[in-house]
Amino acid sequence: MRKSDIIKEISAQTGLTQVETEAVIEGFITVVSEALIQGERVDLRGFGNFILKTRKAKAARNISTGETVQVPEHYLPYFKASESLKERVNDNLKKNVL
Repeated sequence: MRKSDIIKEISAQTGLTQVETEAVIEGFITVVSEALIQGERVDLRGFGNFILKTRKAKAARNISTGETVQVPEHYLPYFKASESLKERVNDNLKKNVL
């Protein structure tokens, strides 16, 4: 599912126009992105958490030259689904597979 599909679906469910829905989705993405940039975590009860994971500095190897390269410590945005979302997904998929 792409962002345009999400916008159409939410627009149909809420009665908002697609332009209004797109503005809301863009606003949500901006707020979550800015919070992560500031080092904050974003908790959405019943859905999940957007957090940052730290990757330690390490030595890596350039495959084409064989040269050792230092990769600095860096952060990765990460989404951790809530237990209730995991259960709903698993329950629904089990029903559809059987």
